[in-house]
Amino acid sequence: MKRIENTGHVKRSQKDYSLYFKLQIVQEVEQGLLTKSQAQTKYGIQSDSTVTKWLKK
Repeated sequence: MKRIENTGHVKRSQKDYSLYFKLQIVQEVEQGLLTKSQAQTKYGIQSDSTVTKWLKK
């Protein structure tokens, strides 16, 4: 993982996401604990569509 300078946010690439990580986020969104947007922010997911794709799968 790469840190973006001065922001403290983690920049991730698709390769960084394990199956366990994906399932954890999908579960949190499906249970209503987080919205897709909140999950994206909380876990440093760059693309808006990434969590949506995981949910569809």
